[in-house]
Amino acid sequence: MQKIKNYINGQLIAPQNESYLDNIAPATGEVYSLIPDSDEQDLTLAVEAAQSAKNKWANTSTEKRAQILCRLADIIEANSEELAIAEAIDNGKPVTLAKDVDIYRSAANIRFFAHACTQFSSESHAMEDVAINYTLRDPIGIVGCISPWNLPLYLFTWKIAPALASGNVVIAKPSEITPMTAYLFSKLCIQAGLPKGVLNILHGTGPNIGAPLVIDPKIKAISFTGGTSTGAHIAKSTAGLFKKLSLELGGKNPTVIFEDCDFDDAVNTVVRAAFANQGQICLCGSRIYIQRPIYDKFKQAFIEKVSQIKIGDPLESDTQHGALVSEEHMKKVLSYIELAQTEGGSILTGGKQITLPGRCEKGYFVEPTVIENLDNNCRTNQEEIFGPVCTIMLFDTEEEALTLANGTQYGLASSVWTNDLKRAHRMAKNIEAGIVWINCWLLRDLRTPFGGVKSSGVGREGGLEALRFFTEPKNVCIKY
Repeated sequence: MQKIKNYINGQLIAPQNESYLDNIAPATGEVYSLIPDSDEQDLTLAVEAAQSAKNKWANTSTEKRAQILCRLADIIEANSEELAIAEAIDNGKPVTLAKDVDIYRSAANIRFFAHACTQFSSESHAMEDVAINYTLRDPIGIVGCISPWNLPLYLFTWKIAPALASGNVVIAKPSEITPMTAYLFSKLCIQAGLPKGVLNILHGTGPNIGAPLVIDPKIKAISFTGGTSTGAHIAKSTAGLFKKLSLELGGKNPTVIFEDCDFDDAVNTVVRAAFANQGQICLCGSRIYIQRPIYDKFKQAFIEKVSQIKIGDPLESDTQHGALVSEEHMKKVLSYIELAQTEGGSILTGGKQITLPGRCEKGYFVEPTVIENLDNNCRTNQEEIFGPVCTIMLFDTEEEALTLANGTQYGLASSVWTNDLKRAHRMAKNIEAGIVWINCWLLRDLRTPFGGVKSSGVGREGGLEALRFFTEPKNVCIKY
């Protein structure tokens, strides 16, 4: 039984308490490795290592930091096949998705911020003939990065790359549900020559290691991606500690389809938006609103397309829809499907757990599910399910569509389908979301700000926003 190790001070080491957790492969339901159940003893070692590395890394030239990170990105690409297979086994997603999206973006994240830090410019403000002001941006010091299980290495690197590029040292906690690629990544960091203590990776649960990490006084900033309730707990527990917080939280994203859309493109993309990664992406469009004149036609085409999604072993190349990440999460998703029916919803396709033959017979597979006839205010439409479940509803006017789209506590992402340019601009302006895609979905430019409004988060990631978060601005005023 393989034992995953923590990565502290440039070395792979066992947890100090010698305690481990089971790591279960979602497609088989079987334990296939063991995860460190880290605690404050391990955190103490990581903080000491980070403290020792902090000043040297901050004073390492930007060019040198960029070279090391680019080398790391190259090594990820060279090991993409192994990493993709590991992600598929650990998370349950199709291996093709893992390679084309997760591992590709992991390398791209690191390479992007390696280059971005060399382009990060400072502001200056002249006071006529009196003085000149300029801004210095210094690294914060030790920062904590906590990443989720749905896009394990993808979102892990999305956080640590800008932190490292801007000169910080990092203590990172990947999800205990999907730890394998972060562990393999530790080995790649050693291979790339990342200096000791610059990045430390601690595996374990939220209560045992996540909570101590968040409140440790030597860790000056926390970047977290995960559920809204956990984000609220982090904000509350750090309220008196004056840490910088970046919280990328839940979503219940609307997809708004007007009658003048490009029909075939909309159908194909909206299916992907609803069910990519088994619906386990915070950006998935789970509330689909369709204008009345095309409602029946769109519904029929949409259901036909969904019913053709190939469910199978994540390691098979033709699989489009893999296993949910855990048995607990599968039960949660199935409970919402049951709830939807008690709320008056009609299941148009899917709705059941399925059993695959062979090695995956004990896996956590749920059919892509489409539900209609639900009120916008019911729990199914208000609460984040984070699985292969979407609802469809009709609307008549643009004003009604906006009311429906904005009718939840969340505001992460949205997509609008129309060929009316003026309407597209109006909708983009008035939808309460951090991201609005027009006639597309998940088309990402890493330079743009990423994050949500309302209960979907605080702060922004991506591009200059991430580099600004991981640095402290200092104004310098020099009198002429």
